Amino acid sequence: MSALLADPMFWFSLALKIAITVSITVAASIVVERSGPFIGALIASLPTAGGAALIILAMEHPPSFIAQSMIGSMVVTPICAVSALTYAALAQRHGLVASLSGAFAVWFGAAFGSRLIDWSAETALLLNVVVFPISIYAAVRFLGDGKVNPRVELTVRDVAWRVAVVTLCVLIVTGLSSSIGSYFSGVFAFFPVAMGSFFIILHLRLGGPAAASVAAHVQAPFVGLFLSLFTVHQLAEVIGVWWSYAVGLAIGISWNGALWLWRRQRALGAARA
Repeated sequence: MSALLADPMFWFSLALKIAITVSITVAASIVVERSGPFIGALIASLPTAGGAALIILAMEHPPSFIAQSMIGSMVVTPICAVSALTYAALAQRHGLVASLSGAFAVWFGAAFGSRLIDWSAETALLLNVVVFPISIYAAVRFLGDGKVNPRVELTVRDVAWRVAVVTLCVLIVTGLSSSIGSYFSGVFAFFPVAMGSFFIILHLRLGGPAAASVAAHVQAPFVGLFLSLFTVHQLAEVIGVWWSYAVGLAIGISWNGALWLWRRQRALGAARA
């Protein structure tokens, strides 16, 4: 452990994870308070801490390693979706601690259980194809009316405690991931630290049902995250890691943009009707 703490790359990785995760998570929580859970879910589904972890991996490993590590990340994507769905169900009637504990228990159980299977890109793809239609359908009952009462007053103190919550979550996850093997390092790259921090902020600020609505809305955007990871797996050894990251991120953002346009068209059609 002392050798790890003496490694400058560890501190760079930690600082990068905190900076990216804090900025996007806090910004997304503010957006939800003003624009509703759907837009917040689009932001929450972006690779924040996971993206920072992938950047560090690219600096330390060859393209072949990155391509293989994406298999674990693709497996954990539907696990994150089911974990969020668990939170959405529990937050309807339970407090923050019980709801988040239940969601994380599901995540850990599924993540460690996944190690029992020798995954390939094809089986990971099949897992996503099976899980996401079910989770998206099951999440409908928790979507709510899509409206959140805006909180326009935002003080320095308000932002500071949000930053503190997210930073603490990143520190805990980083401390755990430093002592595990390569497979779980890939899995833990997409441990829902940003999403968990997001739920903490919203549950305390707006209540369980409002935070649950974001957890329900995030199911479809998570498909875009899977598509991004699958793209990196396919292209890392073909066009290089950094270009594969760029293409993967573009695909994820395009997916979320398509979801936004689809929802906007539905709203316009309903208004004309």
